[in-house]
Amino acid sequence: MSGRARLALSAYAATLLAAGALFPLVEGVGWLVQAAVLLGVQSGVGALARRVPLARTLTVAAQALVTLVLLTLVFARDHALLGVLPGPQAVLRLGELLVAGGEDVGTYSTPAPLTDGIKLMVVGGVILIGLVVDAMAVTFRSAAPAGLPLLALYSVAAGLSDGGAGWVWFLLAASGYLLLLLAEGRDRLSQWGRVFGGTSRTKGGLADGLSGVSGGSSPVRTGRRIGVLALGIALVAPLALPALDSGLLGGNGPGKGSGGGTISAVNPLVSLQNNLNQPENREVMTYRSNIENPQNLYLRILALDEFNGSEWRSSTRRLTDVPDRLPQPAGLGGDVSVTEVRTNISASRSYQQTYLPLPYPASEVRVGGRWRYEPEGRTLVGDDGQTTRGAQYEVGSLVVEPTAEQLAAAGPPPEELRREYTQLPGSLPEVVAETAAQVTEGSANAYERAVKLQDWFASEGGFTYDTTVTSGTGSSAIARFLRDKEGFCVHFSFSMAAMARTLGIPARVAVGFTPGTMKSNGAISVGLRDAHAWPELYFEGVGWTRFEPTPSRGSTPSWTRPEVPTDTASDAAEPSADTSTAPSALPSADDSCPPQLRQEGGCGPSQEAGAAAPTDRGTPLGTVLLVALAAVLVLVLPLSPLLWRTRTRNRRLGSGGRTPADAAARTLAAWREITDEAWDHGIAPDDSLTPRKAAARIVRLGRLDTTAAEAVHRIAGSVEQVLYAPEPRPAAGLAEDASAVRAGLRGSAGRGTRLRATLLPRSSVRVVWAVADRRTALAERWAGRAGAGRWTARLRRLTRQHG
Repeated sequence: MSGRARLALSAYAATLLAAGALFPLVEGVGWLVQAAVLLGVQSGVGALARRVPLARTLTVAAQALVTLVLLTLVFARDHALLGVLPGPQAVLRLGELLVAGGEDVGTYSTPAPLTDGIKLMVVGGVILIGLVVDAMAVTFRSAAPAGLPLLALYSVAAGLSDGGAGWVWFLLAASGYLLLLLAEGRDRLSQWGRVFGGTSRTKGGLADGLSGVSGGSSPVRTGRRIGVLALGIALVAPLALPALDSGLLGGNGPGKGSGGGTISAVNPLVSLQNNLNQPENREVMTYRSNIENPQNLYLRILALDEFNGSEWRSSTRRLTDVPDRLPQPAGLGGDVSVTEVRTNISASRSYQQTYLPLPYPASEVRVGGRWRYEPEGRTLVGDDGQTTRGAQYEVGSLVVEPTAEQLAAAGPPPEELRREYTQLPGSLPEVVAETAAQVTEGSANAYERAVKLQDWFASEGGFTYDTTVTSGTGSSAIARFLRDKEGFCVHFSFSMAAMARTLGIPARVAVGFTPGTMKSNGAISVGLRDAHAWPELYFEGVGWTRFEPTPSRGSTPSWTRPEVPTDTASDAAEPSADTSTAPSALPSADDSCPPQLRQEGGCGPSQEAGAAAPTDRGTPLGTVLLVALAAVLVLVLPLSPLLWRTRTRNRRLGSGGRTPADAAARTLAAWREITDEAWDHGIAPDDSLTPRKAAARIVRLGRLDTTAAEAVHRIAGSVEQVLYAPEPRPAAGLAEDASAVRAGLRGSAGRGTRLRATLLPRSSVRVVWAVADRRTALAERWAGRAGAGRWTARLRRLTRQHG
């Protein structure tokens, strides 16, 4: 085997060994097999190009082009020219997946589900790192610098993993780098001819001359020293990098050490689609309840109440201690029929998340461990690393059964609630409001409009339930869903909630589980495929009320059916013989199947997979060219800026403690966040300005609307309080104001600017500055220690001489 071939194989192996550090970050191992195959093709193209031979730059360019083709073939085949070539639509699709992957990274805790976006980021990142390593070590024959991208790959994985990537992964990455160094050393020695060792000396002979260098042992010792030095650098470098806190993917709740001050809840919707498509309906919990009709017992995790145009998510809320008795649900009147039931729930040890599934609305929760209560959503959130793993708890909950007359007679909601829960982004297409008005035409009140929306989605609108459709969560995804009429519970619930808001009805989206399947021992089993999302609409006098627009899922609420049988409620809870082997998410009996779902065939099995994902058309050519340019430029460390920026935002806007010093630090962190956000959108920071003038500059250059402008000035005022006031007043709502500023900047910026701010944020240069500062401080520290060591040695010599 030639030296270059051996070096190429070593570069290939070193990249895969370093990629092993990504194992703790995502679920499954299939991504590594795929990355290994694509990386092998890329390395083979490089070997062929060097054999031709091509110029070094042309070799790297050929590998980069093949890399883009490979990524297009795997992740954007339906959008490619002739199914292979990366045309404008394919490049745009890759850009959309990267943006979606960035959002998913900020959403899930490790190990994260392998969504399309995260898979592209992981596989594509490994391939791009492999391209850099191959170019440095093989094409340009300089293996030592190739350790930098390998170190970056390991360091990113170690920083994002909860507790680091582990010593096993470090040893694998270090072994790969040493293998690469030794292969290069052997290749360099081979260029000088054969090295003889252990040969008897002969005067004047060639062997004698070569034996004078100890038979090649000196180069071996040099290689070992290089390897030891590389190991030392690999150990010290992660310590010199800026801390990434508890890991970027640790966004699922407050996380470890939060103390439970506030919560910025996350969006678990991509894993919901993954759960629905699992080949095995793995059990996540079981429960027993004295409820009369278990089909009405949805287990709710959290509510998504904020829609910013790109996603639905939970607002930042303040947490409190869990009260012995939870307060009365908001808006519930005394004339509505209410029954309290008890439910005992046992979570599987394989089910681990931060939010505690509860029947809604819960009135009392008895659970061990460290839990906090979020009053607005009536959810329990784990504190200091607490999760649902193996939890056993008892819940008292209310079964609220309003009548159609009570809902129709509901008065206007409180103004503050109506304003918050009817907010819609400016990016929402007009077709959403137009369709909502058309569907509900002729309705006499909000209740009739809500029922018409539900029936239109469930039976009358021609929609098809399909879990293979791409799960977008933004405005464009809702427009595509209304156009293509194919999707699953995420699309149905999001679209109905958005349309209800256009009609002035307060709405949000709940995420959790449908009731599950009855077992032979009387317990009810809830599996992965019972994961579900549904809309909740607010009616004064009743409160937040569940609706079910998704065909073939869950049960239609009794208050939305024109005729409700009174003698078959208990029968509805009993599973039929057919449903014992079917996925537990399906209704179990014809008696529980609403007429509109039966017309749609929704009470039978769901459709077979295979529907093609819809594509987004009509994108300007300039945006396509911008994405293509970004795909070419982002070859070295493609994920680091986006990951660092997302984690920094979460850390700055998270809980900051309870003392005055903590409040001041949190205020300054919020100011730094909006300064960096403005920087990411093209407004460079100017440290010479006062906070007030800097705020006015951001408002002017960012063309912010009134809401965002007021938020900037509020934070600037809080900063001036911290810097200049003898006793600063505590500031509230900093995270909300920062989020409003971010939304304002993104709303006023062009699509290209938004994409640049997401994928290549300018403020990520702070990492380089921090590394430089750490390196300078480390050099000064070692220089000081070396000087002190020399003086100590000299003092000892003098002592011995004059002893």
